[in-house]
Amino acid sequence: MISCSSKYVTGLTGLLIIFLMLTPSAEKIKAQSTISAEKIGSKIDVYIDGRFFTSYKFSEYEKYPFFYPVNGPSGASVTSKRNSNFPHHSSLFFGADFVNGGNYWQEGLERGQILSVNAQIEEKSGSRVVITDECVWVRPDAESPIKDTRRITITSPDDEIYIIDFKISLLPLQDVTIERNNHSLFSGRMDPDLAVINGGKMMNAGGDRGEEETFGVRSPWISYFGERGGRYEGITIMQHPENDWPDAPWFTRDYGFFSPTPIYWPDDKNAGTFIDKGNLIQLSYRVIIHAGNPEEAGISDLYIQFVDE
Repeated sequence: MISCSSKYVTGLTGLLIIFLMLTPSAEKIKAQSTISAEKIGSKIDVYIDGRFFTSYKFSEYEKYPFFYPVNGPSGASVTSKRNSNFPHHSSLFFGADFVNGGNYWQEGLERGQILSVNAQIEEKSGSRVVITDECVWVRPDAESPIKDTRRITITSPDDEIYIIDFKISLLPLQDVTIERNNHSLFSGRMDPDLAVINGGKMMNAGGDRGEEETFGVRSPWISYFGERGGRYEGITIMQHPENDWPDAPWFTRDYGFFSPTPIYWPDDKNAGTFIDKGNLIQLSYRVIIHAGNPEEAGISDLYIQFVDE
């Protein structure tokens, strides 16, 4: 027969209580999200835990590759495509105007096009999805000024946070001149319901709000969000401090557009931006689709993680 003193049992019981108090309940433990992707024709569909999240579209009939829709935790897209006033805004995209005389931003493929030539799924299922692509900037009767490569990683560290990481390398195939303009580089266009003009909010890392306070201001990130179903939902774009064009000012609009771009604010406003042939430009952006406002979503901490990775 095995006997235990009451003092021993009491101590053991106390340790068990402490262990249970410090151990998260089953309800609080988040299982690792499963991300999956499927290539269908000229698009790649991405799912998070079996729910459709987004599509990477790269048709030869499009101006440039882009993501649409980009669904938030509510299941509705936080971005929009082909607004009536600005039909060249396609959700989440990358392009530029006035590149060696070509337009790789606005409507009209004959004016210039960023053509995907090798979109692939490198990792198609698990804790992340990785998409790679090679794109050539083309237009009729002109030499291609740029070839770019893209590595796009999609993860979900939380049930209410989805992350799309972009690593974009620009290789000038000739000496490149980009005239000063506001149509340039990585950009997002909000769903109208979330735009400032319709009651949404836009805020940068310094707490500046709206177009009036954020336009032309340097900031590591901007969050654009609005109310849906009684709570906030939105999207945050971050620019990495080690980008070859670091700490770019933001071009922002209360109607729903935002983009970190140095092209509108070159060192010499009369000269534009110049890139020598073969001078590789490396750019990195993190896009976070989230429930809640920036504080509730922990955007400041997520930016620190982005920089430290």
